[in-house]
Amino acid sequence: MTINNWNTTLYDGKHNFVTKYGEDLLGLLNAQAGERILDVGCGTGHLTAKIAESGATVIGLDNSAEMLLKAQAAYPHMTWVNASASNFSFDQPFDALYSNATLHWVSDAEGAVRCMAAALKTGGRLVIEFGGKHNVGIIANAVRQAIKTQTEQDSQHGWFFPSVGEYAPLLEKHGFEINAAWLFDRPTKLEGEDGMTNWIRMFSGGLLRGLAAEAIEPVIAAAVQQLRATQYIDGIWYADYRRLRVVGRRN
Repeated sequence: MTINNWNTTLYDGKHNFVTKYGEDLLGLLNAQAGERILDVGCGTGHLTAKIAESGATVIGLDNSAEMLLKAQAAYPHMTWVNASASNFSFDQPFDALYSNATLHWVSDAEGAVRCMAAALKTGGRLVIEFGGKHNVGIIANAVRQAIKTQTEQDSQHGWFFPSVGEYAPLLEKHGFEINAAWLFDRPTKLEGEDGMTNWIRMFSGGLLRGLAAEAIEPVIAAAVQQLRATQYIDGIWYADYRRLRVVGRRN
């Protein structure tokens, strides 16, 4: 279950790095013509469609109706499924499962792993990437401090950012063999002078949830001012991303 109501225009327009970086995974996926592939957390569908260029039959799954409406409009010939990443099933198994920048939004991490395992045939490939340990820690701390200063409230982000050592046993418990796993820093450029402001508005719904409407903009402004010292470099805003990437197979 996600904690944001998605602004799909802002997502595709100012945060298209999600799609750009997701393309790095496609070589690891190595989709083949005739395969059945599931994209878990397909968003607006651009990477799903790119996978389908291989000749594979690709289904996009997402919990956001707003995202899927945009995907359906852009790629009406493809199949889009509205379901939670931790509560889905299909009648036919898949040859491979791909997921980019999604699983850190899923609070029921084990439910997601269980569903992914059930969706894959024996020997089916798993290629996933999402936020890893300490992902956007600097940004989250700045927003939390701003909330505390402005409102005297505490706030928790609600994201799931595991280490390799935390996530690997969960995959193995549900029948996956891990071929490779990486946890790595990936400082990510944000677009424009308002890049950090837009990022916080787009992705920090969990932190900002519960605030009075009139408190949100002052909190964001205070957080951005604090972040300027470390995340604004030579006129460019950077998000302190750390990614967990896993390649494996279903036993």
